[in-house]
Amino acid sequence: MQYLTKLTLNLIKKSLNFTCYKLVIVENLSMKAMKINKITFLVLIMHSFCNLQSQDYTAKREKMVKKQIEARGVSDKDVLNAMEKVERHLFVLQEYLDRAYDDCPLPIGEGQTISQPYIVALMTELLELNKKKKVLEIGTGSGYQAAILAELAGEVYTIELIDTLGKKAGKILDKLSYSNIHIKIGDGYQGWPENAPFDGIIVTCSPTKVPEPLKEQLAEGGIMVIPIGEHYVQELAVITKKEGKLIQRGVTGVRFVPMKDEKGNKY
Repeated sequence: MQYLTKLTLNLIKKSLNFTCYKLVIVENLSMKAMKINKITFLVLIMHSFCNLQSQDYTAKREKMVKKQIEARGVSDKDVLNAMEKVERHLFVLQEYLDRAYDDCPLPIGEGQTISQPYIVALMTELLELNKKKKVLEIGTGSGYQAAILAELAGEVYTIELIDTLGKKAGKILDKLSYSNIHIKIGDGYQGWPENAPFDGIIVTCSPTKVPEPLKEQLAEGGIMVIPIGEHYVQELAVITKKEGKLIQRGVTGVRFVPMKDEKGNKY
């Protein structure tokens, strides 16, 4: 037990950097005449600022859903609730934490990105999911889209070409206790025939044409949401299968990373 002087407090401020991102201590905090154990003090400070950070992210998610997603026309309440529940900041790189709820895609490493929140919500809504449905995702990436899908679908099968991204996403999703998400490292163009057919297929990278294996693995009455086109000129398409025939309609212009095979060649 000892008095904490201003000098000691300043040293603490300069030296500490917590994984609940950054510890900020109000400049004019006065410790005069306060006798307290250093460890207890630091624990209290950590707990307090982690709670403040959590509240800040909650407010940002609420704003994101209202201003970026609902205002643009996404109206499915289950989708909106999922977007408000899933913590996007857990899926972004630490250097982009302050932009986790911005209205834009963000880099996640390996030349890949986490999609703009609105696009995630829009594509999810277009799938018309419920807990009786099984969905396939091509391009796990950060795992964020898979988490949103898992809130709405019964089972989620997701394929990631890049080993490091797939494993990292798997660890995050396991930590968040998503038991209905199944991840495979491999070429998404080929789909996941062992678990087909799928009621929904969502593709988060852009081929120039709809992959034939994915057409075959779409269930009767199922919906596929996929960006199609060259790297800078793509259209988000919705494909439904009715009586074995595929019906395609365009939704909006988008920009996704290209779909590639294991050798890096574009499909």
